[in-house]
Amino acid sequence: MAQDNAACNHASAVTGNKGGDTNKNAGAAKKVEEVQPHAVHEQLPGVQYCIKSPPPWRYTILHIIAKDRDMLHDAGEAVLLGFQHFLLTLGVTVLIPTMLVPQMGGGVAEKTRVFQTLLFVSGISTFLQSLFGTRLPIVVVGSYTYIVPITSIIHARRYNSYTDSYERFIQTIRAIQGALIITACFQMAVGFFGFWRNAVRFLSPLSVVPYITFTGLSLYRFGFPLVTECVEIGLPTLVVFVFISQASWSCTVVYMFALSHLILYLNRYIGMKRPICDRYSVLFTVTIAWLFALFLTSCTVYNNKSESTQNNCRTDRAGLITAAPWVYFPGFFQWGPPTFNAGEALAMIAASFVSFFEYTGTCYAAARYGSATPVPPSVISRGAGWVGVSALLSGVFGSITGSTASVENAGLLALTKAGSRRVVQISSAFMILFSIFGKLGAFFASVPMPITAALYCVLFGYVSSGGLGFLQFCNLNNFRTKFVLGLSFFLGLSIPQYFREYYEVKEHGGIPLWLNDVVSVILMSHTTVAALIGFVLDVTLSREDDCARKDISLQWWERFSLYSADVKNDEFYSLPCRLDKLFPPS
Repeated sequence: MAQDNAACNHASAVTGNKGGDTNKNAGAAKKVEEVQPHAVHEQLPGVQYCIKSPPPWRYTILHIIAKDRDMLHDAGEAVLLGFQHFLLTLGVTVLIPTMLVPQMGGGVAEKTRVFQTLLFVSGISTFLQSLFGTRLPIVVVGSYTYIVPITSIIHARRYNSYTDSYERFIQTIRAIQGALIITACFQMAVGFFGFWRNAVRFLSPLSVVPYITFTGLSLYRFGFPLVTECVEIGLPTLVVFVFISQASWSCTVVYMFALSHLILYLNRYIGMKRPICDRYSVLFTVTIAWLFALFLTSCTVYNNKSESTQNNCRTDRAGLITAAPWVYFPGFFQWGPPTFNAGEALAMIAASFVSFFEYTGTCYAAARYGSATPVPPSVISRGAGWVGVSALLSGVFGSITGSTASVENAGLLALTKAGSRRVVQISSAFMILFSIFGKLGAFFASVPMPITAALYCVLFGYVSSGGLGFLQFCNLNNFRTKFVLGLSFFLGLSIPQYFREYYEVKEHGGIPLWLNDVVSVILMSHTTVAALIGFVLDVTLSREDDCARKDISLQWWERFSLYSADVKNDEFYSLPCRLDKLFPPS
């Protein structure tokens, strides 16, 4: 009240100096507040469930008997959030076998087994990563990066001599298994022995910006281009997803009257005090779009369309439901003993090097959206070693590709504002469960790819914006900062585009195929190119003196370079069961 009176007195004095008509202008005088820039936040605010404060899910029969509704409400929320993460993993888990298995000579039955195996390995890898790896809420899935060397293995001359398509498939996947096992040994050595830690320690808030930003932007090929494969389904899905996740509660009730009763019922069941459309927008969007696609399929809209249109639009074209067994346990070396080739292994190792870049960028984004402090290099290196364990599981079980952290699931953390590692562990249970019970997993995997691609358009953007968020720690009025950012962004787009359009098309006589794959897989990666250029420019240009180091907040960032330098690291990244005493981080 005293402040308001002081403001009024100040306004009266000002108006009196101007014309003396104080009484006339006193009512119009307002307190002038000085506009301040937004505050810099070391941890992202607004996250409801951070890594260490997940929605509880530990309820038992005793709670049910006692009718402990609050516990059941919390459990229901955690399970639904975990199920959303599971739904997102189905996109890449279905797409990679669909792209590669037919080229290898496999049919629908082989594609289904590969799909179930890949989902099974992803579930185990996700649980291990959340328990012993970085301890971040990241989901481990198959990586697109390995497609280039795998395609070279598929089209190798020694496999073209097989006339029987099934035999060619078996020989090809055994070669892929051998290359993955060698790659896994490389990844585990780089991660567990701390080589990746020594590289990540040189990062700063400035060099992290292109790193994380291009982790999301580099996957643009799996966004809107796949949406347009079936415009009548993909485009409405994108509009509905944006609307449900961002519109207010009143607008959602008005425009989605058909689902209003269901939404209100779920709101009472989960016991939330806030609208649930944004938090469960993936569930609502997939349900609406899936029913719409099923309606179009039932109305024989696509009967006279092209084969490509039917494959992308119909809900019954994946062939997974009919081919999947009711119960299936993937076995060790189910396709036979692996075969090894040095050239194929080198190309696969190059792909694993690129997957390390994508994995690290996703870790920084997940830590940000989990309201944690920046990940210490030793923790990232520890998690990279467990990515190698995931690749080893892929080679042993025969799941056709290596592993990395899921970018779309990191974006879902931002959308739901729930960065809980427990939610991700629940999603890993869904992956393992539905990979074993094949019919159920195949049912959910029958969602047309344009629907999943529409979700990617939003979620990849969230990860990219997570990288831009680190600009708050940099001095953007410094021209050298602008130079590092601008050049790394531009060349991160330009160089991979050159190699994608020109390098692969040209005939390179005399160059071994494996060397061509090594160069292609590295220089075609937007994330790798942008991160390397930003890293080199940052180290060589932005650390000349204390003033330059201050412009990129290097002194603040060095608090997180050593695990013991910040007390919060133990809170977010410590291993369970006091394993830190056996494996102390550095």
